[in-house]
Amino acid sequence: MIKVIFFDIDGTLVSMKTRRITQTLFDALLSLKKKGIRLVIASGRPPVQLPHLGELFNSFPWDGYVMMNGQYCMDADRNCVYKLPIPQKAIEALIPYLRESSFACTVMEEDYQYEIRFNEHKYNYLKNLGRESEWKPPEDPARALSHPTFQFSPYIPEEQDEEFLKHAPGLKSARWSVDFSDMIPEEGGKPEGMKVMLDRFGISREECMAFGDGGNDITMIRYAGIGVAMGNGTGNVKAAADYVTLTCEEDGIIHALKHFEVL
Repeated sequence: MIKVIFFDIDGTLVSMKTRRITQTLFDALLSLKKKGIRLVIASGRPPVQLPHLGELFNSFPWDGYVMMNGQYCMDADRNCVYKLPIPQKAIEALIPYLRESSFACTVMEEDYQYEIRFNEHKYNYLKNLGRESEWKPPEDPARALSHPTFQFSPYIPEEQDEEFLKHAPGLKSARWSVDFSDMIPEEGGKPEGMKVMLDRFGISREECMAFGDGGNDITMIRYAGIGVAMGNGTGNVKAAADYVTLTCEEDGIIHALKHFEVL
């Protein structure tokens, strides 16, 4: 019996085109809540980005949040219940490399994010999302030495991940997008955040379900009792899933919930 469901955001709960949850899905999820099923966000996004997802998303009574790929968990009231910052030694080793490199990189803290470089690649990425107005002056990566940091997101192709990690001992890649990778602690990941929430609820992994579409969702999908890949997901995600549903735009979450008779 499924007692809790974890949802990735982009490409899963919300369309990559609209970045908004639909009323149809909102109503379906409310029906699950009425049945006593807990619903938890599991995203690579930092908490500071949640307001960007619109009023409907933020008005939903989520039971918890696994943010920054498992490194920062919050309860229903968005109070922190778990945090796993990047080790200081990794930051110290990484700063010279970040200063010398030419790629854009976003740095994520508990309640703040900043850029250490802003180039054409990053501008085009934001422009495709209709968010080019979010450009801000870059900041010195040395800020990470005095502010707990949970994730570096360099805008590099996948073949450069290995080179980045050579300069960041103790980190690993949790890549979701072809545009950038999320670099997080080696002992982190969405399953670690899931464990935190499951322990709080007193629910086993066999009683949970997870939905995702990108590479950083693979471990989450494998960890869940039932792992579902969206129809718009990448091939490696689909291969890891117990079930492949329809796309986000085709109400894939609702389709899968009905398939497993959860809804």
